[in-house]
Amino acid sequence: MNRTTEQDSKYQALEAMSTRDLLSNINKEDRIVPYAVEKAIPSIEKLVDRVVENMKNGGRLFYLGAGTSGRLGIVDASECPPTFGVPHGLVLGLIAGGDGAIRKAVEFAEDNPDQGWLDLQKHQIKKYDSVVGIAASGTTPYVVGTIEQARKKGLTTGCITCNTSTPLAKAAEFPIEVLVGPEFVTGSTRMKAGTAQKLVLNMISTSVMVRLGRVLGNKMVDMQLSNNKLVERGTRMVATALNIPDEKAKDLLFTHGSVRRAIEAGEK
Repeated sequence: MNRTTEQDSKYQALEAMSTRDLLSNINKEDRIVPYAVEKAIPSIEKLVDRVVENMKNGGRLFYLGAGTSGRLGIVDASECPPTFGVPHGLVLGLIAGGDGAIRKAVEFAEDNPDQGWLDLQKHQIKKYDSVVGIAASGTTPYVVGTIEQARKKGLTTGCITCNTSTPLAKAAEFPIEVLVGPEFVTGSTRMKAGTAQKLVLNMISTSVMVRLGRVLGNKMVDMQLSNNKLVERGTRMVATALNIPDEKAKDLLFTHGSVRRAIEAGEK
C-alpha cells in the first residue's frame, strides 16, 4: 500500500533551514489540515448521528488507538466529564499497551490484532456501545483487529485515518478519512495527521454532547466546578442569565452544584 502518511516530505535538508524557515514551513503544512477535515464532514456527520442514537439507548463511546492516536483519544475522552458533566464511563479511551503507554511507548504493543478486543471486554461491552478506531496509517493491527471484531459482534464501528482504502476503513461501518498528505518530517504522523485526528475528535465529542443536551445556548452549563477558574466562569454565566449580582450568583452556584441547576432555581 502506498500510504501518503509515509511518503517523503516535500521539504529537503531540514537541518539546513533557519528557525524561521522551519516554523514557517511547518505552519504552511498545518494550514492544509482544516481543509482536509472539512472534506470529511459528511462522514463525521454519519458517525455522530449514530453515536447520539446509541447513547440515547444507554450506549457508550470508546476510542481506541496506539501511540499518538491512542493518546489523542484518551485526551478527548478525559475532557468530556469536566466539560459536559457526564459520567466518567460514558466516553472512554483505550491505548495499545495499557495506561503505561500514555507516557512511554510500549514496544510492539500495536502489533497484536487480538489485544484491543480483549481490552474492550474489560468494560462489559453492550449492544449500543460505539467503538471508534484511530490510526493515521489505517493499518495498525491493534486497531484494525478490534474494529473487525466489534463489527462482527454487531457494534457500531467508526474510524479516523489519514490514508485512503485502508484495512481500517474497510473494517469500519463509519470510516472517516482525512487526507493531509506527507508530513513535514517524513512519517512523523504526530504532526499533521495528529492535528487532523484531534480536530475530528473535538468535532465528534462536542457535537454528540450538544445533541444530547449537555450545552445550553453556547454555554457549558453542566461543567464540573473543579477549580477557581471554572467557579468564576460558572458565576458569570449564572449572573448573566439571571441578571443578578455575582455574589448572589455564586451562592446559587454553590447551593445547586451546577450552572444549569442554579439558573433553573433562579428562574423559579
